Amino acid sequence: MSPRHNRPRGGEKPSDPVSGSAGGDRFGLQSTEFWQGEEWLVRTVNGGSARGKRYRCPGCDQEIPSGVPHVVAWPEYGGVDDRRHWHKACWNAKDRRTSQVQRSRNAPRY
Repeated sequence: MSPRHNRPRGGEKPSDPVSGSAGGDRFGLQSTEFWQGEEWLVRTVNGGSARGKRYRCPGCDQEIPSGVPHVVAWPEYGGVDDRRHWHKACWNAKDRRTSQVQRSRNAPRY
């Protein structure tokens, strides 16, 4: 029995995860989606890349703990300050959610 070969055959070089070849980069896969009348860049972040930071999901207004896989989305022509971190389920359900008014516990309800 011959040993198992895990390398691709045919002279191909394995994709470089830092340069972003083969459809991904070191932070996750990136795609483009159309939402709210503009194009959004959407990147999936695995749990290992999200160490040490906590984010607030704009879909459910809950905290995304450190190390949890999630989605980062921003308008195509937006900058770094326009990036928002979403739970994957919240991003997928964004069209089915209504805009919710956030109030503190003691705020009057009009």
